[in-house]
Amino acid sequence: MSAAKPDLLHGTVDVLLLKTLSWGPMHGYSISAWLRTRSDAALLVEDAALYQALHRLERHGAIESEWGLSDKNRRARYYRLTAKGRARLKAEANAFRNFAHVVLRVLDARLQEG
Repeated sequence: MSAAKPDLLHGTVDVLLLKTLSWGPMHGYSISAWLRTRSDAALLVEDAALYQALHRLERHGAIESEWGLSDKNRRARYYRLTAKGRARLKAEANAFRNFAHVVLRVLDARLQEG
């Protein structure tokens, strides 16, 4: 991921890709575009990281892929969420929300006078 700090976002690519694919089958470029649009260009996943994550998710059965034609009539590999991927998305999204809540609680803590 480019625009945001990679060290802060380590481990979030998979859950972001699963969420993106929950909207329906997409090819790599459309996945990147969806994330860029939804994040107001704050999340930019580099091609290498994107395809490494997609292949990892496919190996683990969270997504499936098949060849099809893009809007520009070019051959493209389309990725789709599986039932296992939907369950993983639900679990990881809940874990990430809990983690974010705890981090925000710490960041928003006020110094107590005493």
